[in-house]
Amino acid sequence: MFDSTQLTLESPLHGFGLPARAFAPTARNRVVTSEIANLAYIVLRGRADDPAFMDAVAIVLGQPLPTTPMSLLATPAGVVLWVSPDEWLLVARRASRDSLITSLSAGLQEVFAQVVDNSGAYTALRLAGTGHMELLRQLGPYNFEGLAVGRCAATVASKTGFTVARTDTAGVVLLFRRSFADYTWRLLERTARPHALCITTPDQCADPLFTPLYAPL
Repeated sequence: MFDSTQLTLESPLHGFGLPARAFAPTARNRVVTSEIANLAYIVLRGRADDPAFMDAVAIVLGQPLPTTPMSLLATPAGVVLWVSPDEWLLVARRASRDSLITSLSAGLQEVFAQVVDNSGAYTALRLAGTGHMELLRQLGPYNFEGLAVGRCAATVASKTGFTVARTDTAGVVLLFRRSFADYTWRLLERTARPHALCITTPDQCADPLFTPLYAPL
């Protein structure tokens, strides 16, 4: 019989050995990064003008879904990112994934909606330091300086794409797909070399919203 408890979770970036390369940042490190690995990623789809959908989700999350374009919101269940007028991405603790999916699916049984577990498809990086904004400008064409705290945006960098979430003025979180993780990391690491990139641990490069969702395996 298949025993799922014997499975070992691996980050999309596990092949780069980031935990073994981590060290404490110093003043010379203008860009500091840490992976916030193995979180739960749940896609919610439904109509923002449907009270049944919005109310059912709010009961589970403890707060209504954000309806302002490009907004992100911290809820008791996790961080919610607005993706489109009828789609949101819930980022939560991995240990909460099954209970959240069960509760959301049960609450939305009679509602035109969709709940999809995408936990194996994404990872997240906290990017901070005095040079993080300059690095972002080198990576892609988006107006990153114009991204206010509490906002998120999907953009492109060379041949890959990612979502940038700005939760404070000290840094951002990059969320990107497993299928592009190898390319994205190599692009970021190469571009950040002039900034004396420091790979560190989540507690030494903490994001106020996403890092509290992280639990070492």
